[in-house]
Amino acid sequence: MVTTYAVVPAPFGQVTVGVSDGAVTDVRFPHADGSAATDDLGERADPADDPVLAEAVRQLTAYLAGELRDFDLPLRYRGSAFRQRVWDGLRAVPYGTTTTYGALATAVGLDPRTTARAVGAANGANHLPIVVPCHRVIGADGMLTGFSGGLERKRELLALEARVASGAGTLF
Repeated sequence: MVTTYAVVPAPFGQVTVGVSDGAVTDVRFPHADGSAATDDLGERADPADDPVLAEAVRQLTAYLAGELRDFDLPLRYRGSAFRQRVWDGLRAVPYGTTTTYGALATAVGLDPRTTARAVGAANGANHLPIVVPCHRVIGADGMLTGFSGGLERKRELLALEARVASGAGTLF
């Protein structure tokens, strides 16, 4: 299985999207210096040569411009059935809103008293951030919590969505 990727410019650096066998397999935030995180991903490709890659680039670009709220892409998860269940739950969290780990656990039919931490771990293992919106999960106290892209990027994504959802325009 060969993964090809393209790089999408974002206000906070280069976002990398990887595709393999007709499905999006990776979305990666940039390195600390803003450069694309392409380590061990495969070969850079021209999106024009792969319709799934082209659509992923189009949708990510539209999302970052505040023009897309819901992604419609074929996705390939890498994780246990439990993690996949959590990631499916993340996709149901509406644009411009947040949820907590406990509420997410409840939404996917789990007992939040015993699974909130495992839900948090699954959230942190999401290899398709933005598309599978793990940035929409916050702590029970309303505080921003860990995020693979860093808390500042999480804050930026939530602010973008809040501004667009309120009709105030884009932040970027």
